[in-house]
Amino acid sequence: MADVEFTVEGHVAHVRLNRPQGLNAITPEMDDLLLAAWTEINANPEIWAVTLSAEGEKGFCIGADVSGGAERKSRMALGGGLTGIGGPLVTCKKPMVAAVQGFCVGGGFELAMCADIIVAADTAQFGLPETKVGIIGECGVVHRAMRQLPYHIAMQLILTGERIKAAEARHYGLVNEVVPYDQLADAAAAWVAKLNAASPLAVQAAKAAALGRLGHPLEVALATRFEPIEEYAATEDKKEGERAAGERRKPVWAGR
Repeated sequence: MADVEFTVEGHVAHVRLNRPQGLNAITPEMDDLLLAAWTEINANPEIWAVTLSAEGEKGFCIGADVSGGAERKSRMALGGGLTGIGGPLVTCKKPMVAAVQGFCVGGGFELAMCADIIVAADTAQFGLPETKVGIIGECGVVHRAMRQLPYHIAMQLILTGERIKAAEARHYGLVNEVVPYDQLADAAAAWVAKLNAASPLAVQAAKAAALGRLGHPLEVALATRFEPIEEYAATEDKKEGERAAGERRKPVWAGR
């Protein structure tokens, strides 16, 4: 089986790291498979949501595989997230739920932070070990941590290399839910069901708007017109939402 499994069931794409013997460290081959998966997910209108998971209870992902030396480093080793800054910096346009267990460190931590919802097993540990082992580069994970965690907690992880457990990550708002490991897959599926109960096109437009002005002042964001939102106004789903409200029933989304 491939070290990255990519399947589509209904309107949900499943991306699963499948290299548990290496704690799902990302090889260059896996990096290419991930890029192919994100490209298909973004291009396929039938895909409404994504789950990102990993095989093996011990680790979600420990980052880039550097066991073969410098020439074995994946693009992810340079930072960037879904494909790494050495390749195209990809943003997943569809809402993504990450299901995390065990070690989620370094580039693996960054990969998880690219998701919109994080569900963590109570076995999960999050950390940035780079400085502790004397390694530091253009770490995208550092920049994401500074934006997704309180300042002093992010600096604690960055400067000491220490890890925080799932319950602590939940306390700081890094993860949305913590569950026993044997309930992780079901919890992720429940979040995907919540996402797909909403209009898929509205969700995608909302995500694009939220991320599109994330680093800008509020005044700029409020003054910005977002094409995906304007385009949504003419969709069948927009009309279906209005019909369903008038008929007092649940809408049936078509994704168009």
